[in-house]
Amino acid sequence: MSPIVWVVIAALIGINAFYVSAEFGAVGVRRSRIRWMAERGNALARGLLPYIETPAGLSRYVAASQIGITVSSLILGAYAQATLAVGVTGLLVARLGVDADRARDAAEVAVLLSLAALQAVVGELIPKSVALQFPAEVALATVLPMRWSLRVFRPFIAAINATTTLILRLVGARLSLQRHVHSPDEIDLLLAESRDGGLLEPEEQQRLHRALRLGRRRVRDLMVPLESLTMVPDDIAWNDLVGAVTSSPFSRLPVYRGRRDQVIGVLRVKDLVNRFVQQGPTPLAQLMRPVVRVSQDLAADRIAAALRERRAHQAMVIDASDAVVGLVTIQDVLVALVGGGRRKA
Repeated sequence: MSPIVWVVIAALIGINAFYVSAEFGAVGVRRSRIRWMAERGNALARGLLPYIETPAGLSRYVAASQIGITVSSLILGAYAQATLAVGVTGLLVARLGVDADRARDAAEVAVLLSLAALQAVVGELIPKSVALQFPAEVALATVLPMRWSLRVFRPFIAAINATTTLILRLVGARLSLQRHVHSPDEIDLLLAESRDGGLLEPEEQQRLHRALRLGRRRVRDLMVPLESLTMVPDDIAWNDLVGAVTSSPFSRLPVYRGRRDQVIGVLRVKDLVNRFVQQGPTPLAQLMRPVVRVSQDLAADRIAAALRERRAHQAMVIDASDAVVGLVTIQDVLVALVGGGRRKA
C-alpha cells in the first residue's frame, strides 16, 4: 500500500478533527474572555468575536464546521473504499484464495469498521475533549482557517439555513438562534460536578450554591421577625431609654408609636451618646433618623443594592398593608451566603 494513501487518510481525519475542535471551541468559549482579549489588542480574538457574539454569527460558524465534518467524512469513506478496500481485496484473493466477490465484501466491511473506529477516536472524541477543556485556546487557534471555510461554504450555509427554516415552518416550528444558557439547576449540577472533580472545595461549592439560590428567596426568608426585635416606644422616658440602650448589644434600635408594627424611625446609639455629651438629655424625636422600608416580597439578592441606594445599613420589612413584620440588614445577606443561624436584633 502506497504511503501516499495513508498520508491522505491521516490528512482527512485531521481535517475532521479540526472542524470538531473549531465547533466545540466556539460554542464553549466565554464571550466575556474573548471580548476582554479583543479590547487589549489580540487580533485573533477580534476576528473570533463577531462569530460568537451574536446567535446568527455562531449559527453560521457551527454550520460551516458541520459542512466541513460531513465533507471530510464522505471523502474519507470514498477514498478508503477506492484504495484500502481494493488493496485488502487483493491480499485476501492472492494469499488466502478467497473468492473475489466475498473478498471485496469482507474488505469493504473491515475497512469501513476500522476507519469508523479510528475516526470516532482521533477525529471526534479527542478533539472534542481538548476543545471542551481549553475552549478559548482552541477557538483562537482555529479561527483563521474557519474564516476561510466560511467564505468557501457560504453558498452551502445559505442553502442549508433556508432549507432548515422551510422544513421547520412546514411542521409549525421556528428556528431558534439563541445561545444555550444554563438554568440555575444546571449550574448547580455543574458546581457539584466541579466539586466531585476536585476543581472546587466543598466549602466553595456550598457558598456558590447559596449565592445561586439567593435569588429564589425573599426578604421575608432572611429578616428577623418583629417579635424578636429589640425596640423602644417613642414616648419612653429618658432614664428608661438609656437603660434600654445600655442593655442592648445593638447599635441601632427601631422606634415605634403605639404598636410595635408601627415603626416611625431608627435610633442610633452613637447619636444618643454624642447629643448627651453636648447637650444632656434630649427628646427622642430629635434623635430619630428616617426609617427605610422594603417589601417582604423583594428578592433576597436585591437587598444589598436597595440598601446601598438608600445609604442605609438596615431596613424595616413591611407587608402588603405597610405594617412592619421584621427587620433585614446587610449582615442577614452575608449570613445567607456564608451560612449560619438566624440572628436576633
